Formats: sequence, structure tokens, C-alpha cells
Amino acid sequence: MYEKDGEKYFVVDSHMHFWDATPENWVKGQEQYAKGWIECFHAYQSLGPPETHWSIEHFEGYSEDDLMSDVFDKGHVDVAVFQPTYLKEWYSEGFNTTEKNGALAEKYPGKFIVNTRFDPRDGDSGLKEFADNVKRWNAKGIKLYTAEWNNGSRGYKLSDPDCYRFLDKARELGIKNVHVHKGPTIWPLDKDAFDVSDVDHAATDFPELNFIVEHVGLPRIEDFCFMATQEPNVYAGLSVVIGGLMYARPKFFAKVMGELLFWVGEDKMTFGSDYGIWEPKWQVEGFVDWDYPSDEFSDYPRVNVDTKKKILGLNAAKLYDIDVPAECQIADQSEPARRDDAELVQGQA
Repeated sequence: MYEKDGEKYFVVDSHMHFWDATPENWVKGQEQYAKGWIECFHAYQSLGPPETHWSIEHFEGYSEDDLMSDVFDKGHVDVAVFQPTYLKEWYSEGFNTTEKNGALAEKYPGKFIVNTRFDPRDGDSGLKEFADNVKRWNAKGIKLYTAEWNNGSRGYKLSDPDCYRFLDKARELGIKNVHVHKGPTIWPLDKDAFDVSDVDHAATDFPELNFIVEHVGLPRIEDFCFMATQEPNVYAGLSVVIGGLMYARPKFFAKVMGELLFWVGEDKMTFGSDYGIWEPKWQVEGFVDWDYPSDEFSDYPRVNVDTKKKILGLNAAKLYDIDVPAECQIADQSEPARRDDAELVQGQA
């Protein structure tokens, strides 16, 4: 665990990956997309400190040893949550599958939580695969990529009837947490498929599920904030927010964090490094040291040690029922907003 100025931080990296984007895994005839995807990912890495940049060859296929060292030995992470992204239209064995993540989790007990995924366009066979994966890996969460291509389709919405069928199944299987990629696009996916409006529909209709919106809809931060503040079960996943903005765009980072803290609140924000785009070490250390850069941001909520402890780990630990050592807890961790908080007071409009 990370310690600074006598304070101990329990860190849950709630959004990270173990991918294979090496040329040997590219689908024949789809090389331009497989290559373009990983090169676009690699370009995002340039938003971190120069000394953390990797070569494209290392980025395409970092090793198990790399991951364990970067995330746990050097990265201050106590528990990491794997979020799969399949992309089998472009990668023969998948870009980052539940099975690949699960194999590593079994090798290192207690280090990882294995989330799985579904694609509603896969129909009955996809529903069975989803159920099998939840059972096999004891999954408590899923990662959905609504912009993923699938047999000619270039995306789907959480509000689609077929998706509701899968969300019903998720609820039946005991899934609690639904991570949804809604943020910066990656070539060649379509920007419109990352719009957050479908989260609004699903969050209202599935109040038992928590919807963690990864990348908070960037750059459409206002759309996300105004939606998330009325939906008690919508959370702000800070992957890309910290990694992509804290170093490269510090003033914009302060604005985004301020908007999130004002509208969504510190109890509904979760840290994610988005490894291997960025390593967690500099993100954790930088965020613990962070504050607004000037009085220009005085109308936003202040941040303190408790705020940072919640965001870096305690909020995600609560979502995933992770035991937190007593020395890392805080005296009074308030509960996230309730559904009735979002309703109009009776008799008023």
C-alpha cells in the first residue's frame, strides 16, 4: 500500500488490462484495423510523463512479469480489477479476454478481480458464454464496449432490447457492477457509439446495478455530469481522466475533477490506471499530491486526504466487497446518493 506523510492509501486499480496486440495475433485481412487500434492506444501514452513512455513493440505485448512489476511491485496497487475488451474482428485470440485475465488471476490469488463481458449482438450463444464466464470466474462485474464492431454492426446501445435481455441475465447471475466505455474514441471506432445517453436509460431501469462510466464520457463531461447527478447508481470511472489529463492538461484536469466532485461527488468516483496505456505509479503519487492549481477553481469542492482515499480505493472496495486494512480506512465514509435523493420533493417542481 502507498504511504505519504503518515497516511496509508489502499489502492484499487479498477480498470486495467493484459492485452496481446502483437502482429501474430492480427486477423488476416484486418491488419489495418488491428495495427491502427494499437497505434492509437500508443499515442495516448504520450500524455503521460516522458520517462514512462514505451516503445510500440513493448506496448503491443508486455509480459506477465512487466505487469506484475509495473502494477504491484512499483505501482502501489493493492487489488486490480481486470476489464476485458475482445475485438475479435481484428485480433485472432482476442485483444484482452476474460480467459487470459483469469489465468493470471489464478496464478496470483488475491491480487486480481476478474470481470467478464457480453455483446448482446451474439444472441443465445453469447448469453450462454456470458453465464459460463460468470460462473467460471466468479465475476461480480462486467465491462461493456458499446462501440465494438461485430459482423457488420458498428455498435449498440445499452437501451437496446437485446441489451436489456443481457442486463436482466446479469442481474439474475448476481452481477453488481457494469463498467461501460464512454469516452475518447479509438480509431476506427465511431464516436457516436460512446455517447452516454443510453446509460441514463439503463441506470433508471436497472436500479440494482451500478454503472461505472469509464472515462466519464470525455470530452462530453457536462453530458455525463448532468446525467450522473440524477442517477444514484451511476459512478465516475477516472481511467483516462487521471492518466490522460493530470500531467498533459493540468488546468483541464482541474476543471474535470472539479465538475465531477461538484455534480457526482467523491463517494461515486473510482480510480483506474488503464494499464498498460499508463503505469499506475505516477498516477497514484501525483493524485495524492494533487490540488487545484489556483484560486480560479475556488467554486469547486475542496479535496483532502479522505477524498483521495475514497477515490483511490475505498469506493471501489465497497463496490466489490474488498476487505480494507483498518489503518487505511477513514473515520466516516458516507454512503453514495440514494435513489430518493434524485426525486423531486413532493409538491414541488
